[in-house]
Amino acid sequence: MLLIICNVFAQIPDQTRISNMTTKRFAFLMLFLPTFAFAQNHSGNHGSAPSDYAGQETRLIKSLSEDDLEEIARGGGWGLARAAELNGVPGPTHLLELADEIGLTEQQRHDIEVIRAQMRADAITAGERFVAAEQSLDEAFQLGAPDAGTLERLVVEAGEARANLRLVHLNAHLLTLPLLTDTQVTQYSVLRGYSDDPCDAVPDGHDPEMWRNHNGCN
Repeated sequence: MLLIICNVFAQIPDQTRISNMTTKRFAFLMLFLPTFAFAQNHSGNHGSAPSDYAGQETRLIKSLSEDDLEEIARGGGWGLARAAELNGVPGPTHLLELADEIGLTEQQRHDIEVIRAQMRADAITAGERFVAAEQSLDEAFQLGAPDAGTLERLVVEAGEARANLRLVHLNAHLLTLPLLTDTQVTQYSVLRGYSDDPCDAVPDGHDPEMWRNHNGCN
């Protein structure tokens, strides 16, 4: 817009540039000139905002935060078992944390603890392979752009390592499920905040006493 105004002046001969312009037209242009100049100066600033990734360039492995590395190193779930957890298949770690509320028997606690210990050991081993694969991919770009063949190999290796780590956690959920009663599975979902307590809301048309008995409320 500023360029347009300048062009208007440029098209008028120097001697008559002001004299031939009415006072009102000149005042109008001068009124909006600061606004046009401000817009011109700031129109390109939107693209200069810092990236959401800013600061992550200092990470040891760019794709993994310090918290990620710590959780993987201790065999933590890292959110990899959500497909099971959020679809009604409990995991061993949280089950043992809620053992009293869910009413786990001593035998159940023992069997679930065995699953958890094995899961943790396997997760630590699989996690080490995954972190190493991600580090190799990161280093390839630190040294310069890798060729297509190298890039494909590194990405596939990192993907397979992550898949193996995910399998460890999901498999632990599958091994745990047969050890639980339906009532315990339901209670786990309620305690974890995934569903409402069936004991507090009897559906219309159901006998309250039978409903509570069926859902283990009594």
